[in-house]
Amino acid sequence: MTTTWLSAPHWLAVLRIGLGLWWVESFRHKNKAAWFDRQSGIQWAASVAEKHRWPFVRRAFDSVVAPRAKVMAYAVVLGELAIGLGLVLGLLTPAAAIASILLNLSYFVLMIHDWAEQGQNSMMILCAVVVLGAHAWQTWSLDSALGLF
Repeated sequence: MTTTWLSAPHWLAVLRIGLGLWWVESFRHKNKAAWFDRQSGIQWAASVAEKHRWPFVRRAFDSVVAPRAKVMAYAVVLGELAIGLGLVLGLLTPAAAIASILLNLSYFVLMIHDWAEQGQNSMMILCAVVVLGAHAWQTWSLDSALGLF
């Protein structure tokens, strides 16, 4: 049997932290003023939903997101930060992993026509599923230190 310098639980923690850093970077690179003051991200998503091939996406966007553009802008941006910090710190990791899956699925469905974007969404979903399924909060996490899970 071959040994590595890290155990399997440690490698899972590396995956969890890496996924969290991916979300933190998504938060970091956003122009917060444009998102919060002008809801630029929501406006862009509206233009994508408007011509989406699946009518339910347009209807869902128009009924859920559009009437709450400012709230949704904050929810997306701060949600990415919360997911990222939760995964990096290993705090409430199962909730952060589930939120990661759900947010990436919503991005995946919205951007179904842009296959270049789908690789990132697919890999982030896969990483979050592994984090969740393998209980990647058992090593190097506040969840473990606090005895939460």
